[in-house]
Amino acid sequence: MEPLAERLRPKTLEEYIGQEHLVGKNSVLFNVIKSGNIPSIIFWGPPGTGKTTLANIIAAELDRPFFTLSAISSGVKDVREVIDRAQKPGLFNEAPPILFIDEIHRFSKAQQDSLLGAVEKGTVILIGATTENPSFEVISALLSRSQVYILKSLEKEHLLKLLERATEEEEKTKLKKIIISEYEALLRLSGGDARKLLNIFELVVNSVITKEVNITNELVTSLVQEKIALYDKSGEQHYDIISAFIKSIRGSDPNGALYWLARMIEGGEDPLFIARRVLISASEDIGNANPTALVIANNCFQAVNVIGYPECSIVLSQAVVYLACSPKSNASYVAIKKAKEIVSQTGNLPVPLHLRNAPTKLMGELGYGKNYQYSHDFEQNFKLQEYLPEELHGIMIYNPGKNPKEDEFRKRLKSFWQEKYGY
Repeated sequence: MEPLAERLRPKTLEEYIGQEHLVGKNSVLFNVIKSGNIPSIIFWGPPGTGKTTLANIIAAELDRPFFTLSAISSGVKDVREVIDRAQKPGLFNEAPPILFIDEIHRFSKAQQDSLLGAVEKGTVILIGATTENPSFEVISALLSRSQVYILKSLEKEHLLKLLERATEEEEKTKLKKIIISEYEALLRLSGGDARKLLNIFELVVNSVITKEVNITNELVTSLVQEKIALYDKSGEQHYDIISAFIKSIRGSDPNGALYWLARMIEGGEDPLFIARRVLISASEDIGNANPTALVIANNCFQAVNVIGYPECSIVLSQAVVYLACSPKSNASYVAIKKAKEIVSQTGNLPVPLHLRNAPTKLMGELGYGKNYQYSHDFEQNFKLQEYLPEELHGIMIYNPGKNPKEDEFRKRLKSFWQEKYGY
């Protein structure tokens, strides 16, 4: 017998549960499907939110041939075979077939490139499913030719409706009376994943040998051996949790930073990945408000590289607490962004002659290095002169942060440059 999740897979939009923002009456995707004129699509969302089901429904609604490839087991050869079949004259009607690729984020650049021509010409309509942010994992050329639709985790009302359908189906096929006295554990363990919810439900029903099944939280948790602290280091949560981790450090909250650190450690995240992010945060969020933070973070990275799990979690904890409790400044981060913007807007401005090197006699005759003032020859190792291209004279790039350490920078720069660094 097919798994319950397959038996309950919706066949029409009317049977489909959830994603009302996409497939509810008069919603954007609903109208596109009903028009019969669909573009190539990327469905992005957590596992078990109905991406594959929606692709099947679209093919059925439009009465199109439907090819399925899995990015885990398929290669360029498989993609080309499907495209070749689609291109054979007379094989299909005028409407192009639908090619569904599950976990398209696992396709290499070469594999994704092999799709481009067929998608661009309309030989096939591509529907890709991914749990990863397509901006990171799908090549820009393919992404620009596709419409991205975001699917959300299912809400409580959707999951309860699924349980109602599942109860009816299991009672019909297994001739059991099923009572759900408590559903909190089912919902909690599913994490908004419909497939996981139905798999757990089926496991519980199959585990009870009597004709009457009374589902309680205790029964569910005793049968499902799974960590409740959900973390998928290869999926979307990889990005969400590291984001929460960095923002907790930036927000000077060691409690939050340690919680998200623990989530990553318990989920088996690569400790060097965590240490690299700590190192970046030391410059991006703390910077010269506390330069020692970069030293601590770099030492943390080296120690994690030498020690590994489980002991390196202590080193990570120490560094994370230090960074979270440090004064913050993003002045250096903002300054380099501004400098890069100026470069992109002004192009390759010439280096002022006095700052150029003059290794040859001709260069010296052309004025290279002329009138350059060697700072160490002057009091306090400073001499007032221009270090920017003439076109950028007087422009401000670095603005020290408001913290004790960078207040010292501000005073020093003002004493040297007067109005240029007057702030």
